Amino acid sequence: MYPFKFRIFKVSLFVAFLFLGCKDKQITKASESLIDELPEDPASIVDGKSLPLISHIYTADPSAHVFEGKLYIYPSHDFESGVPEDDLGSHFDMKDYHVFSMDSIGGDVTDHGVALHIKDVPWAGRQMWAPDAAKKGDMYYFYFPVKDTSDIFKIGVATSEKPFGPFEAKEQPIEGSYSMDPAVFEDSNGTYYMYFGGIWGGQLQRWAGGSYKGGDSYPNADQPALTPKIAKLADDMLGFAETPKDVQILDKKGDPLLAGDNGRRFFEAAWVHKYNGNYYLSYSTGDTHNIAYAIGDNPYGPFTYQGVILKPVLGWTNHHSIVEYNGKWLLFYHDSSLSGGKTHLRNVKVTELLYNKDGTIKTKDAMVE
Repeated sequence: MYPFKFRIFKVSLFVAFLFLGCKDKQITKASESLIDELPEDPASIVDGKSLPLISHIYTADPSAHVFEGKLYIYPSHDFESGVPEDDLGSHFDMKDYHVFSMDSIGGDVTDHGVALHIKDVPWAGRQMWAPDAAKKGDMYYFYFPVKDTSDIFKIGVATSEKPFGPFEAKEQPIEGSYSMDPAVFEDSNGTYYMYFGGIWGGQLQRWAGGSYKGGDSYPNADQPALTPKIAKLADDMLGFAETPKDVQILDKKGDPLLAGDNGRRFFEAAWVHKYNGNYYLSYSTGDTHNIAYAIGDNPYGPFTYQGVILKPVLGWTNHHSIVEYNGKWLLFYHDSSLSGGKTHLRNVKVTELLYNKDGTIKTKDAMVE
């Protein structure tokens, strides 16, 4: 970890470059090299250090994909909203999304500008939270959660012919969608699935039986925990091809993880990737701040809990994605180092994901990277 004063100086330097006439929207290694105290490589994963990829705006919840031979990052866009903080995340009152791309880890990161704004979503009320994206054919699909005018989270979809947008939102949210944190997984046979859901502010606890109940209803500590949902996407990628199903997460005895098992149970931020024929479900444990994972033999699960990928970071939340690029597996995540620990002003980071010989994942400790 580098001292916060160096990060503040880094941001100031970037602003100065813009003021002096830097016409593009790239965060370049040239600006970094002017500071001897900071590494030349702003996104180094070679020496074990992980610095913010983006420092001119606050970003979080990075969904990373490889499109057109590049890494594209689809994060949420934090800003100081002025909304008082509470356990439901009301202070995360984001209004738009930017898309970023990079050709290599440690290279330039390009900000492609606003890809979608809340004012351009006809049904939206407030709070544009963690998004994801997918490509099918020549079209790109952008999936995003936002509360409707009744303050209920739904998941929307927008389309573009370019991976960075701008995206045009559909008139209505995806039918049958609810809660937040959509993550789209393309299986090797070309089938697409969406995983979604999150408790507390994510409202998953209000959807017992698939219909909105209004009040919060959590299972008792000794009952099975709430789980993420899965739905196969329709051929046109604009809706579900089936009713969403529960994704079971089991312990190694084959029993469901319990609601009181806060160190292991699902909270939010489901993500699925495939490695050596197995399906890896990773997710945030929320109030215990781990990124944990479980392994299954098909997209629907059940998934058996394995351990922790990433220990707690600076800040309350963490939200990640996993992608293979140029022969390496990469773990994108966020912390609050750029803002000095403010939980609602976060920044995206990346580090290398490493596997053991048996296919389990080596645990990372972001606080010592």
